[in-house]
Amino acid sequence: MNDAPERNSASKSVAYVLMAIIIFFDQSTKHWSLNALSAGKTIKIFWTLQLNLVFNSGMAFSQGQGVGRIIGVLAIGVVIGLLISLRKPMSLVTTIGTGLLVGGACGNILDRMFRGNGWMSGAVVDFIDLQWFPVFNVADSAVTIGAGFLILGAFNARSRA
Repeated sequence: MNDAPERNSASKSVAYVLMAIIIFFDQSTKHWSLNALSAGKTIKIFWTLQLNLVFNSGMAFSQGQGVGRIIGVLAIGVVIGLLISLRKPMSLVTTIGTGLLVGGACGNILDRMFRGNGWMSGAVVDFIDLQWFPVFNVADSAVTIGAGFLILGAFNARSRA
């Protein structure tokens, strides 16, 4: 008996649950930061870690300010491609990476779509500030960790081939 379709269905479920968790926590923490860190308030946590509200209308590391619409459209394309990739069987590592990356990308896409005065004109809300690294958010962390999982999954698949 072939259990590949059942495994693929379970993999998809893991990815979808991760996506939902990341989107929920990302949007919840952004909502909190907009209320708690307004008017230039900074909250010191530990060592160099502080919470500091910043708006990013560009791409990673605040590069490309003003090209948010292009970044948003490209991100939607990546999300669609990754969702399509869930149709084929993949390892748990790759599934986790896909769920994290899509969830994070969707969190930032939501900012671009609904935190501005026009289609994809919003800025991404960032608030985790290490003071020696660009300010980021939960979605950014999920995208970075998800990409790492996808790279690890690709290396694992290549070593088995």
